[in-house]
This record gives sequence, C-alpha cells and structure tokens, in this order.
Amino acid sequence: MTATPSLFEVPLRTPLAARMRPRSLDEVVGQDALLAPGRALREAIERGVSGSLLLWGPPGAGKTTIARLAARHARGEFVPFSAVTDGIPRLREIVAQAEQRRALGTATVLFIDEIHRFNRGQQDALLPHVESGLLTLIGATTENPSFELNGALLSRMRVFVLEPLTTDAIAALVDRALADRERGLGARELVIAADARSALAEAADGDARRALTVLDAAAELAGGDGITVAVLTEALQHRVARYDKSGEEHFNLISAYHKALRGSDPQAALYWLARMIRGGEDPLYIARRTVRFASEDIGLADPRALEIAIAARDAFQFLGSPEGELALAEAAVYCATAPKSNRVYVAWKAALAAAERTPMAPVPTTLRNAPTALMKELGYGAGYQYAHDAPEAFVAQQYLPDVLRDLTLYEPGRFGFERDIAKRLAWWQRLRDGTPAEPTDDPPSSTP
Repeated sequence: MTATPSLFEVPLRTPLAARMRPRSLDEVVGQDALLAPGRALREAIERGVSGSLLLWGPPGAGKTTIARLAARHARGEFVPFSAVTDGIPRLREIVAQAEQRRALGTATVLFIDEIHRFNRGQQDALLPHVESGLLTLIGATTENPSFELNGALLSRMRVFVLEPLTTDAIAALVDRALADRERGLGARELVIAADARSALAEAADGDARRALTVLDAAAELAGGDGITVAVLTEALQHRVARYDKSGEEHFNLISAYHKALRGSDPQAALYWLARMIRGGEDPLYIARRTVRFASEDIGLADPRALEIAIAARDAFQFLGSPEGELALAEAAVYCATAPKSNRVYVAWKAALAAAERTPMAPVPTTLRNAPTALMKELGYGAGYQYAHDAPEAFVAQQYLPDVLRDLTLYEPGRFGFERDIAKRLAWWQRLRDGTPAEPTDDPPSSTP
C-alpha cells in the first residue's frame, strides 16, 4: 500500500516554487508583521487556529503556504477547495466527511483559494458549518473582502493582510533555492550574478512564486557562466508555458495586455484579454487595469476612454460572465484605438514631487478663506478677483505659492482632445501677457 505524502513532501520533479514551499513558520519570509514571534497570526497558528481566518494579499505572498502551516499546527485534515471549479455538491461532500472526522476527534480545515470568486449562494451554504465550528475556514483572496464576501461570513473570520514581498525578501528566497541541495538547485552549484539577482528580485513584483519559477527556467538555460542577466532575460521571455489563474503567469499576461493597448494593437489586446479570461483571471481585475490604462496612457487625448472603461466594469458587474466579457472586449478595442497621451500621468508625478519638495509652501494670501473677522484683518482673501466678473471669465492672478509661481506641470500633447486643451491654454496665456484679443479671438469651446 502506497503511503500518502504529507503536505510538505513534494517530488523533486515538481516546479521549484512548490519544492521550496516553507515547511515551518520560521521559513516564511517577508511577512514579519504577521508571523514574527508574538504577532497575532503566528500565535493563532501555534495555538492550533482558534477560529477561521482570511488571508488577504497579492499573488505569491504566501497565503497558501500559511494556510497549510496552519492546518498542520491544528492537526486537522487540510481540505483544499477551488472557488473556481468546485461547487455546492463538492461542499456537501466535504461537510459529510468533516462530520465523520469530528466523530473520530479530528478537525477539518477547509482552505478556499480565491474565495472572492465564491458566489453568494456558495457563501450562504458555507456559513452554518463555519458558525458551528464543523469547518475551520481559511480563505485566501487577492480582492478587498469588504466587497467580495457576505458580511455574515466575514464577521466570523479574522482578516490578516499580507504585503507583497520586498526585493530583499525575494533575493533571500533566491539564495535559499540556489543553496538548498535537498529541495532546491544546490546540487547544481549554480552561481547567479549580482546584477541578475537584483533584476530577478525586481521582476518578481513581490511574488515569490514568480521569482522561483523564473529562477527554475534560468537554471535550465544557464551555461558555464551561471545565471547572468542575459540568461535571466531569456528565461523571462520563455516563461509562458501556461496561464496559472492563481498567479504564476498573472503578471506576464496582464503586462502583455497593457502594452498591446499602449501600442495601439487591438488584435493583440483582444488575444491577451481572451487568454486571461480563459485562464480564469478575475475579470474585474482586468477591468480595473483597463481603467488605469485609460487614465495613464490615454488621459485627456480622449477623455471618453475612461468613461467607457468604467462603463465596461459596471456592465460586467451587472451581467457577469460570459455576457459581461463583451463589454471588457469593447473597452479594450476602444482603448487600443484611441489617441494616446501620458501627459496627465507625467504631470501628476511631477505634482507629487513638487509637493514633497515644498511641503510647507504657504497658500498665497489672496487665495485664503476668511471666515472670521481676525482673518479678514490679517488680509486673508484680500485682493482676490472673481474670475466670472471679468469679460473673458478669466483673471491673470497667481494661484501657486511664491516659491513655485513659474511651475509648469501639465503640458498637453499633440493628439486628440489635448490639441483643443493646448489652444485654450494658449488663449489664457495671451490674456496673462496682455496681448490684445481680436474680435474673433474667442476661447476654444470644443468638447471631446
């Protein structure tokens, strides 16, 4: 009779990320705020998980690992459940098995990955068994649980927030995998160049699984010089064997989608969108990234892009899959074919930098509010000119602090609606300069 492997016995032919999964709380890196000695989550796990937990954090932060460690400390049967592929019939089986285990004195720890994909009916079916203690629930989610889980279920769980791993934590995981002869790559005695190590830590985007998967691919490509930046780049290019809806290829495909939109290629944008949808990616995540793209890469060159991206998100929330996916496709095509400008994005970054440089720059006295007599006596608001009283509804007065009076943050681009914005700004500048306006020199009034 073949013995069943434990939670932490992983065949060497499995991916490196699975082989290197931490076997103890002390091996978990990057989550000291939760797992350092004396912290609430560590104490809960070491006591045997006294109650259900929800682990909220980005892909590759350690949610599944912590859930498995919690199950081991609880000495309970660890039962994984997929919120994507499993349904109510599978849940009934788990409940029946849990009742049998409880009769024998064994607890059942139910781990639901991507619990945010659980529909309301599934959550309602789960609630009484969590409430009775038959099931100790450990959920993992990348989404805000306040919006994705029933309030009744959420109120019965302790929520712990995991952060993306820092580059130092990722680098430490890389070093551990290269040195470990039992589970890692230590037997190969590979050397990684310092710049390649740093590049991998950055490219991982805080995702341990991504870092170790790329390292595994780089190890296969490495020659006599070990893992160099060139080898690492090659490994990143070829790391597209399949889309892992739990996060392994998450960043690669969303990056390809974003860049196809930026490159004005609707064919590629639709392809990568379809790859993610078919792979099980959360459509609302794609919708959020499309909204971000509309703001960052189209901006005011076509203000309607943001409206359409928001409308696509709302349409998907209203229709769900598969009908709502067409709205996401429509937004993708619109954004891909819209004129592009990142001038608002650049201006916003410059504004944040200016605010950081001059955090104490005083508001000009003319712009200050004067709700009290004392403030009026001190000159607050004195000299302010109401723009609507002027013939052109414009007054050339100073709106920036003195130290920044000549600052220019936003400069419109040459495409789409920003051409009209440029005309407006030029018209106002002529008024500032005192240039006489011609009788036909009206302010541009076109709308996008």
